[in-house]
Amino acid sequence: MTTNRESKSINASKDEGIIEHFRKNIGRRVFILTEAFPFMFIGTIKSLTNDMALLAVETTSIPALEGKEWTLHIHSIDVFYIETGLGPKIPELKD
Repeated sequence: MTTNRESKSINASKDEGIIEHFRKNIGRRVFILTEAFPFMFIGTIKSLTNDMALLAVETTSIPALEGKEWTLHIHSIDVFYIETGLGPKIPELKD
């Protein structure tokens, strides 16, 4: 059985890994799903400050919110995929 101290250490390591992965991929396209509105983002990672990612958003689930910069807390991301050139490309979603 794990203790709270071990759990926090595992969670901290996981968070650090995700933050570092985003940092290494600044300038690349990303697909993100979150629990909170607007739920879905496709855009480019512009920068990372601590655990906050700045995205140049191309597409969201709400067209009026597209073409803007959004700041997302890494902890609010449920699912993400970053284009690295090794896997499939994120599709261009237009009308």
